[in-house]
Amino acid sequence: MIQSETLELLEWPRLCQHLATFAATKLGATAARHLKIPDSQTQSELLLEQTKEIYQLESRLTTGLSFEGIQDIGDSLERAERSGVLAGEELLAIATTLAGARNLRRVIDNQEDLPILTELVADLRTYPELEQEIHRCIDERAQVTDRASQKLGEIRTDLRRVRSQITQKLQNILQAKSGAVQEQLITQRSDRFVIPVKAPQKDAIPGIVHDTSTSGATLYVEPNSVVPLGNQLRQIIRREQAEEETIRRVLTEQVAAVKPDLERLLAIATTLDLATARSRYSFWLGANPPRFIQREEREMITLRNLRHPLLVWQQQHEQGQPVVPVDLLIGPQIRVVTITGPNTGGKTVTLKTLGLAALMAKVGLFVPAREPVEIPWFDKVLADIGDEQSLQQSLSTFSGHIRRISRILEALGNGEVEEQGSILRLRSVTGRAGEQEAGDRRQETGVISPSLSTQHGLNLSYPLTALVLLDEVGAGTDPVEGSALAIALLQYLANHSQLTIATTHFGELKALKYEDDRFENASVEFDESTLSPTYRLLWGIPGRSNALTIALRLGLKAEVVQQAKTQVGEATDEVNQVIAGLEAQRRRQETKAAEAQVLLQQAERLYKEVSAKAASLEERESSLRASQEVAVQQAIAQAKGEIAQVIRRLQKGTPTAQEAQQATNALNQIGQQYQPVTPAKPKVGFMPKVGDRIRVPKLGQIAEVIVAPDEDGELSVRFGLMKMTVKLEDVESLDGQKAEPVVKPKPAPAAVTPPPQNVPEIRTSQNTIDLRGKRVADAEYILDKAISEATGPIWIIHGYGTGKLRQGVHAFLQQHSRVNNYEPAEQADGGSGVTVVHIK
Repeated sequence: MIQSETLELLEWPRLCQHLATFAATKLGATAARHLKIPDSQTQSELLLEQTKEIYQLESRLTTGLSFEGIQDIGDSLERAERSGVLAGEELLAIATTLAGARNLRRVIDNQEDLPILTELVADLRTYPELEQEIHRCIDERAQVTDRASQKLGEIRTDLRRVRSQITQKLQNILQAKSGAVQEQLITQRSDRFVIPVKAPQKDAIPGIVHDTSTSGATLYVEPNSVVPLGNQLRQIIRREQAEEETIRRVLTEQVAAVKPDLERLLAIATTLDLATARSRYSFWLGANPPRFIQREEREMITLRNLRHPLLVWQQQHEQGQPVVPVDLLIGPQIRVVTITGPNTGGKTVTLKTLGLAALMAKVGLFVPAREPVEIPWFDKVLADIGDEQSLQQSLSTFSGHIRRISRILEALGNGEVEEQGSILRLRSVTGRAGEQEAGDRRQETGVISPSLSTQHGLNLSYPLTALVLLDEVGAGTDPVEGSALAIALLQYLANHSQLTIATTHFGELKALKYEDDRFENASVEFDESTLSPTYRLLWGIPGRSNALTIALRLGLKAEVVQQAKTQVGEATDEVNQVIAGLEAQRRRQETKAAEAQVLLQQAERLYKEVSAKAASLEERESSLRASQEVAVQQAIAQAKGEIAQVIRRLQKGTPTAQEAQQATNALNQIGQQYQPVTPAKPKVGFMPKVGDRIRVPKLGQIAEVIVAPDEDGELSVRFGLMKMTVKLEDVESLDGQKAEPVVKPKPAPAAVTPPPQNVPEIRTSQNTIDLRGKRVADAEYILDKAISEATGPIWIIHGYGTGKLRQGVHAFLQQHSRVNNYEPAEQADGGSGVTVVHIK
């Protein structure tokens, strides 16, 4: 009973009605309006997986999953089983349902990574032969076709022939007796063909009068000459009806023979439609899939930016107010949260939002909160929200609350384990002790032995995994007694329920947090400047009374408010001041956090810009180096060609001294033309100081020196908001001067044992450097350090790739003073993807 009351209090039927609008079939809408809440976490997880896969499937399809043709054929199947004869409309609905289900299965089978849906439709039987037979016998107007049987075709041929004879006879009478008829018209009365005859002229056309006009001026007469044909027509019609019924009976028997499979088909289609409705409703809400957590494993309830789904609907469809989200981050040790604050501040909405979120997760809906959504699977959601006054039952507000809370405690008690004789019985399917100790969920008759519980230290008074929501706990009676009752109730719930959220105005409940670490305080924010709530939920800060402040600002006399403050006492006023200070401190922290977030975003943006510029410079440098190499190769090839021409001239006959001199002059000209120009050495002698502006060529930035170079030749610079440490050799003055290198005093040389001669070169992990995935600039730093520390050859792994890293490594090795030579490694050591460097 309390479970159904809770659903009504949380307005769950209204949410189900909203969900039903997203269903594609009548069956799906009905299932959504009467949504069944699962009894186990396994069922809820299966429903969530269905929703996720439908969500994934519809994101791939251009038009979404189609349920066209699927109808509610349940009543027809029942009547077929009871030997009834189905009408043409019912048979046609069965055929279209079979086609629609087959289309659903085809769409799902054509997709990958949908294991739950694929398994669901795996045993779906659509009976295409039955569908074809129905379409052969029943046309689009739900009428039996002529081709349904040869006998029916012959009957309808006779029917058309007799109708034609009757029509021809009546046309002849209309022409011959045109003066006696009201109008040239052939019509029907009681399945008999008649013509309208003027009442005064009824004797002109003898026959049977089947009807009279309202005014009595017209008689509808079947002429005597047509009566035999009319009788013959009615006999043929009865034969036609009998044959149609026979055909529909045969089809009905075929339907009845596969009724279990068709009922299964209907159930699968309804399940798919319901899952699709959940997916589309979740997408409309902007919701995210929840993950069920285990609080006993120290996992925290995480619901950020949680919105009330009914308020979202009201905002979108009924022009309601914008929805203010709440953050619910509840630690694993917290069992009771007390929410305080002014009326209309959003306390009750917070309770309902959390309750609906727990129920939505249980039925496979996504939760309207920001990812990640982490919430326990609650066996029961129990609530006491609102006023249960009843004049008929003589219930006051307090009595109504107590009656409902008693039912909540009774429901919690039904979920506990109790000892009965020599066995321990689970009183409810929602009990968890059997699952934790025996390894699986027990049913209502499940048992566990006392020896098992003793052996594993089973706590027989474990809390039921229930969510309890209490609104204005202890209200409606004397404040002192109500406060005491509320404290006792919350302490009881801390021992017997997994999580309780309670709203209250009692200040004494705020102190429970400081006596028991299972309690937590929260409050709804109130803006004193506008005398209105902000609907924000503040954690860790209890709410303070605003009644006197509001009364003063609303015009109540100051002396009355002052007198009230003296009645309240200085201690309460001091508490309110402390709470106000905490709220102000929280607001300052939030402001600073927002400013820090802005600075962080700016720093990240600048970092991305600098990284992009550095990458661009490296790419441009690499491109220039490549183009220079191409130009050098072209120049060498041209020079070789010209030298070859000179040699060929000298080889023609015996060269004279004059010809040799001319060849020498030509070779000198070629050498001068293609010899690379030696660049001028940069000026040396620049030493940056604090405050100097320098250039960092690798970054393409102008920077300011903030820390002078140290003994290792490193200095700190700043450009924009970025600070970084660079080496002295990586900077230059604004006019291009290189920095003077820092000369470190050399330590006294230690006695070193000369290495043995003719030691074979062996590759080890110590002399192997892996540069794959590195940028050229980073690789140069690693290479420089490795070469300076090397005492023998080193192996450099740069890979193949685009070749840029290999080119950069070789260019660095060419200019390094300690490198004697380098060459590709042996094929067994990596070939051209590895370079062996020999150290001087």
